[in-house]
Amino acid sequence: MTRRNSMIDASEQTIRVRLDVSYDGTDFHGWAAQKGGLRTVAGVLEEKLSLVTRHPIQLVVAGRTDAGVHADGQVCHADIPASAFTQRSLTCPEDLVRRLSRMLPEDLRLSAASMAPVGFDARFSALRRHYIYRVTTNPAGPLPVRARDTAVWRRPVELTKVQAAADALIGLNDFAAFCKARDGATTIRELQVFEWTDVSTPSEPHTYEAHVVADAFCWSMVRSIVGACLTVGEGRRSESFTGDLLREKQRSSSVPVAPGNGLNLVRVDYPEDDELAARALATRAVRSDEELRH
Repeated sequence: MTRRNSMIDASEQTIRVRLDVSYDGTDFHGWAAQKGGLRTVAGVLEEKLSLVTRHPIQLVVAGRTDAGVHADGQVCHADIPASAFTQRSLTCPEDLVRRLSRMLPEDLRLSAASMAPVGFDARFSALRRHYIYRVTTNPAGPLPVRARDTAVWRRPVELTKVQAAADALIGLNDFAAFCKARDGATTIRELQVFEWTDVSTPSEPHTYEAHVVADAFCWSMVRSIVGACLTVGEGRRSESFTGDLLREKQRSSSVPVAPGNGLNLVRVDYPEDDELAARALATRAVRSDEELRH
């Protein structure tokens, strides 16, 4: 899209804008705007967008992150009145990047902004979310420059056992044991990738990363499956621990939640433009236990 007012019809009620966002979650109380003055990613971003566009802005996000969780590849959208882009310094969605770069704090960045394709929904059109979890069992802890994005696990782990515990969770399953309950929310998810890698270096011994991919994640699911696998790796739980938990129908008190600072949302995948609307419609359909039997 070129930077010309003629590219946007001001008579349109709103245009949908895709926003690509990255942030260091350490000093945020999660993504979602909250009452009481707590600092959140959406709260800060919506405030600045509202100032620039001169309209109240509400964001729809691909995946809500918890307090302390980071994002390199978060995606959200906003429906913005077309008249917002008739300003002298704001002629198209791409201009939002330049304008907000002067207003956002150092721990939050608008990486890209563009007019969304027809049918795009940041949440419901997504095919899958990619997370990286970074953790060290080094008794000295992480390097100071990595302390904000590397969790500390106090006991040594055997990575082959950690991976075996992760492998048991792959597929379409009910992850109720690993999720905090939400009224009306399904806990059935398709976990597509759960791969652990030793990323240790001489200066960062005993450091590991987990690549976790699913169609979607329920509340606290990633940190819970990571914590469960690490307890198997350290020998506190049997190698059948994670697979056995898939038979549970509610949150299990035996599942530890790994620290939030090790988690990073690195990418969200979407289908081709002509498949966005159909994907959003399909995703809105509530999953049921029947899916597990097909």
